[in-house]
Amino acid sequence: MEYEVIYSKRKTVSLVIKAGRLVVRAPIGTSRRKINELVEGHRNWIEKGIVKTIARAEKEEISPEEEKLLRKSARAILPVKTQYYAEKMGLKYSRITITGAKTRFGSCSSKGNISYSFRLMRCPEAAIDYVVVHELAHLLEMNHSDRFWRIVASVFPDYKERRRLLKKGSE
Repeated sequence: MEYEVIYSKRKTVSLVIKAGRLVVRAPIGTSRRKINELVEGHRNWIEKGIVKTIARAEKEEISPEEEKLLRKSARAILPVKTQYYAEKMGLKYSRITITGAKTRFGSCSSKGNISYSFRLMRCPEAAIDYVVVHELAHLLEMNHSDRFWRIVASVFPDYKERRRLLKKGSE
């Protein structure tokens, strides 16, 4: 199995999969034999991780045409859903922005601005609604405290299942 080794001032060896490749970070002076044994001992985990990162990267690739359609859909649907749930929750927000964020589906600023990634439109509708309510709940609670989750649960008692849908839709 091929891998890259990066030696540095550290105390332990770590295995990291980046872009479908294994990177081993090891303390200076660690023998190649010890690194090989560690890699062989974790072969199953490494192979599964490599396959998963490659599959994720392929799924994340969005053509310019698909991006255009997803953005158009997001601009049409998300403001309507946000307004609907804001009224239902008795909340007011400032503005909505559609972004190309890859690591989060939504965010809410302390000024009441809500941002959604156009990638959210690839998820099931129940997951989309969950993200909208999640971001609106941040207007009342800017963290993920128990109070925050009670606000989300007041609209979606099944929010945990909706979160699972969101994670499945983004894998």
